[in-house]
Amino acid sequence: MLKGYTVPLTPQGKSSATPAPPWHYSSDCIAIEYWADPAAVAALLPPGMTPDKQSAGRAFFWFLDWQFTGSNDEHTDPARYQYREAFVLVEAKLEERPVNFCPYIFVDNDAALARGWIQGYPKKLGSIFQTRSFSAPSAAACPLAKGSRFGASLAAHGERMATARIQLEHEVKDPATVFTRPTTIRRYFPSLTAGLQDKPAVNELTLSKMDDLTFSDLWAGSAELTIPEVQGEDMHAITPLKVGRGYRFGMAYSVTDLPILKNYLA
Repeated sequence: MLKGYTVPLTPQGKSSATPAPPWHYSSDCIAIEYWADPAAVAALLPPGMTPDKQSAGRAFFWFLDWQFTGSNDEHTDPARYQYREAFVLVEAKLEERPVNFCPYIFVDNDAALARGWIQGYPKKLGSIFQTRSFSAPSAAACPLAKGSRFGASLAAHGERMATARIQLEHEVKDPATVFTRPTTIRRYFPSLTAGLQDKPAVNELTLSKMDDLTFSDLWAGSAELTIPEVQGEDMHAITPLKVGRGYRFGMAYSVTDLPILKNYLA
């Protein structure tokens, strides 16, 4: 009997791209608040989702340095399960409920790519870096303190796609004053069969359900963000018209379920 949560399925099941849930995540994060062209944001939304007029094109660009584990100490195999990620969340409404939607996301690890596609995240391979914070005092340590500066970047296919910098100013005691919306994603798998290539095999709007979501050491400050035009990519359509605050923080959660909000094939 062949075993595995994902392909490849094998007799022992050790070669799967990612282990079965539960999935547990811990991360150091940088998030940049900004405003894009509201029409460009609206054009990215899936059926049933509408622009949030009060947000006026508000979005967040995230950079994350992740550590992952399943149920078998995967975190002790960092070559397979540590990774970095960058994505955009745009603000919208789903039946009058304020939500985020993820139109673009890049990752540097195949296991994370597989988990993302299973959930609906439109992950592509990229190269992501961000300034880390270390405990030993040094000019390079970047402690979580007033005045510390952090940078982050995303590149793909040899092109720089986003650059960010923040300077910490003050600690934020309540993360709920910053991050208030659930994240929605579109789970989409096309068909290759002749005659069915315009009819996807899976087409759903899903909810990124985060169990035991925890934030720590949330700092805010001034921010810079650029998203240049890159051949073969569309993300520059939501380049910043205005940049707001930048945030540096820790985040952790677990994934055990994927609620389906809409089945577009039904």
